[in-house]
Amino acid sequence: MAYLARREYSRAELRDKLIATGATRDEADVVLDEITRLGYLSDSRFANALVRQKSGTMSTRAISSSLKAKGVPDDVVSEAIAGSEVDDHDAMVALWSRKFGAPPANEREKARQVRFLQSRGFALSAIFKLLRDPPST
Repeated sequence: MAYLARREYSRAELRDKLIATGATRDEADVVLDEITRLGYLSDSRFANALVRQKSGTMSTRAISSSLKAKGVPDDVVSEAIAGSEVDDHDAMVALWSRKFGAPPANEREKARQVRFLQSRGFALSAIFKLLRDPPST
């Protein structure tokens, strides 16, 4: 309960934490089943919270990968992404404007901007399109 008081966790994350602190797999599953039944633990709620937190700073592909890495089932990931109104292009433009705000002056700066946006999960073709025709600031 102390973990859940701080932030939302996926079932798989919390299970790993319980096992790391000495609980057996069966004990962890029993506890997780009970707190899920009581409504304290929800993969859906966790996924929605993470999507809200990361939208605007990461692509939907990166958010989806992050959720899957945390053990959230594919159907819950799809539902959370679909339930949000995240638009990759708008998020990329807003992020680029906040971080850089101006077209790259040289190839080195262009490479830096490309690497940054790629690290946030945006497609290379979309990044090059943005840098070819940057929005006016």
